[in-house]
Amino acid sequence: MQTVRDISAPADAEERRSKPAVVVYPNETLPPAGMDKLQAARQSMIKVAEIIVPPREAGSFRVPKGHFFRIVSMEGSQVGDLNLWNADDLSERFFSGKTRALHATHVGVGDRLWSSLPYLRPMATITHDTLGWYGWDKDGAGVHDVIGTRCDPYTNRLLKGGDYHHCCHSNLSRALASEMNMPVQEAEMHVHDVLNVFMCTGFTHDTHQYFMKASPVRPGDFIEFFAEIDLLGALSACPGGDCGSGHSSDAAPCYPLSVEIWRPHPESLAGRSFPERNAYPRTHGL
Repeated sequence: MQTVRDISAPADAEERRSKPAVVVYPNETLPPAGMDKLQAARQSMIKVAEIIVPPREAGSFRVPKGHFFRIVSMEGSQVGDLNLWNADDLSERFFSGKTRALHATHVGVGDRLWSSLPYLRPMATITHDTLGWYGWDKDGAGVHDVIGTRCDPYTNRLLKGGDYHHCCHSNLSRALASEMNMPVQEAEMHVHDVLNVFMCTGFTHDTHQYFMKASPVRPGDFIEFFAEIDLLGALSACPGGDCGSGHSSDAAPCYPLSVEIWRPHPESLAGRSFPERNAYPRTHGL
């Protein structure tokens, strides 16, 4: 049990606590997402592919630059863990930490999923979210977080003992290994912190611990993205189901998720620029 540290507050404690909060990364100068053109392009798009991700498993998919993709709830309340890579270079991958710093702990329409250093560019832009109504609840929770890492067999063994092979980390590793025809141990090294799709999470008010609660997602709900570069993705249907009771479990009700690929009419994106890799020369002062 956590113990309270017996340290007396200094005389100027309240003065120290009352300093103003300063946003670390003011994002007003970020390149604009061009949402008006993207919303117009959505009106012409047609579905060209779909994959089904079984419960407690993961599936891989590819999205060409300039296409949209949706993650869709199919049969019941189910959360998913999403990884994204540059389809031509696995070293460029989704950077949840920088996405959190540039946007928020939970993302929504207009926010972008940023790639890892040294690339640091938008990989995908969120263009529609049927759970956008949720906002923040009385517990301080929201949906679609970039604060959780993913359930994994290492933490499971640390906390519970024994091995569980359908954690999202393992699911994503198997999916990438199959897609890239590489050993699962090699694929695992490319699996990274996720976007927790549909997951409802926050931090407790008292101990500030990361918590989850039952997802509000229902069949037919979806979150939609626009691919800013050629993408390879992997999605795990989390073994926690709606994550209202736990994760890494064979007991929770779990359901499939689908990933739909949508192609807009090419003329609808005429004149829209796509992000290049970050221009910093990587000299680091030398």
